[in-house]
Amino acid sequence: MRDVTLDLTAIHAAARMLEQGGLIAFPTETVYGLGADAENPAAVAKIYAAKGRPSNHPVIVHLAPEADIGYWATSIPPQAHQLIKAFWPGPLTLILKRATHIPDAVSGGQDSIGLRCPSHPVAQALLRIFKAGKGGVAAPSANKFGHVSPTTAQHVRDEFGADPDSLVDCVLDGGQSEVGIESTILDLSRMKTHGPVLLRPGQVSAARIAEIIGTLPQLPDDAAPRASGTLDAHYAPRTPVVLIDADRLPATLDQLRSAGRHVALIRRTLAFAQDVVAQLQLPATPDGYAHDLYAALRTMDAAGADMILIESPPAANEWQGINDRLRRAAHDSLGVLSRFMAPD
Repeated sequence: MRDVTLDLTAIHAAARMLEQGGLIAFPTETVYGLGADAENPAAVAKIYAAKGRPSNHPVIVHLAPEADIGYWATSIPPQAHQLIKAFWPGPLTLILKRATHIPDAVSGGQDSIGLRCPSHPVAQALLRIFKAGKGGVAAPSANKFGHVSPTTAQHVRDEFGADPDSLVDCVLDGGQSEVGIESTILDLSRMKTHGPVLLRPGQVSAARIAEIIGTLPQLPDDAAPRASGTLDAHYAPRTPVVLIDADRLPATLDQLRSAGRHVALIRRTLAFAQDVVAQLQLPATPDGYAHDLYAALRTMDAAGADMILIESPPAANEWQGINDRLRRAAHDSLGVLSRFMAPD
């Protein structure tokens, strides 16, 4: 993790706000989170109200590096300890059986709980100060439900700052999130019956998980716990998103131009395109692409285009998390391309 200057005065103030039942936004290495005291159901309810989030959609609890996960979860399998040693602090969330004294407000009423330890220095400082490091901060991404996750403090302000009824008490600024997409979510709450189940891909891949625990995670089943960011439509800008293979892009752009459509383009390998409203070229590597993706979606969303056309990334395993986010962002735009190709 890069060096970040810690504003300890601001971090202490944010910790006090959490202890008083307030709502704060803070940086993590994945995206910015909207945090509340995980053991205060009234405070957690503010997260749902601020985001417009369904109450049965669980949130992830963030812990300090020294935290005792045995306080938060029960029946912890040995694989959890192996993965914690390998990947915490870092972008891996583990779903475990929730301890009975932990309110179910964080789990959407389920008997499980999502736990992770972020690596961002601001997040770690906050978690160590809050309740002397023994508390947990429930925190989904700091944006309206279903929208593009924020990777800078300004993204959070853009999302909530213009709302006079915003419940967000403060925004801690820790620079741009290094990873850029949300954490991998792995279900370990049903090891005896289902083994490990990958609920959401991220930077920590299934292959890397298998290297540590000796078992490749399974795909989600119908009985899997609900988890953050796993709805079919998610991470979506307001402008329709369309994914298209590189070999089809030039002809598609020609057809859209002939139909009088205004296109914002996110490309990876395609050369500079003419006659589009706006365009960005994202890095060729998965880590670089993920780092820049959400900022690019927000920029293109503000371009005033009819659609955001995205050159599809490779299908390789290391791109799984990115393809998952793009697929969900484009879910509600099915059929848009053929409709927009028709002349006005």
